[in-house]
Amino acid sequence: MQKDKLIQILLTKENLLRDLRIVQQLELPSWCISAGYVRNYVWDHMHGYEQSTPLNDVDIVYYDPNDIEEQTEKRWESILIDSYPHYNWSVKNQARMHLRNLAEPYHSVEDAMKRWPETVTVLGIYLNADDQIEIISPHGLGDLFNLAIRKSPYFHDKDYFYQRVASKGWLKTWPQLKLIEET
Repeated sequence: MQKDKLIQILLTKENLLRDLRIVQQLELPSWCISAGYVRNYVWDHMHGYEQSTPLNDVDIVYYDPNDIEEQTEKRWESILIDSYPHYNWSVKNQARMHLRNLAEPYHSVEDAMKRWPETVTVLGIYLNADDQIEIISPHGLGDLFNLAIRKSPYFHDKDYFYQRVASKGWLKTWPQLKLIEET
């Protein structure tokens, strides 16, 4: 099963549980560490890289429709920086992201995530009440393990998708990746 395979890979990441516990302590509703934190580590693993590729940031997403103030997100970021200042923490409440994206309101973290530009980035991890790793992956894990970069069917700006892939330099950093062109 792909979720078990992902968890096995992630558990080889030295600081994974520490990072999850740091975020868990915030007690955010419906939270996860998402995007490049998970994706890049798997790509590094599948490319046989011994050193992790540096992260631009560590994305934390959560869903709280009762407080959609950007200042709240900044407060969470400050707390995370105080807990572990070695990351560039980025905290975003997905209950307000529809405003930025000029879209209909999202109904959950998963609903918001599935609208991100590429399917391979649409994944997150969190600790459940039993301290076990759980995975959010609305588009599945096939593209992640097939090293495929594909535009999400819910993301409609094709030019932005291609510009994003180029600007991130993923195909140079991980040469086994395949860009799946939209037909």
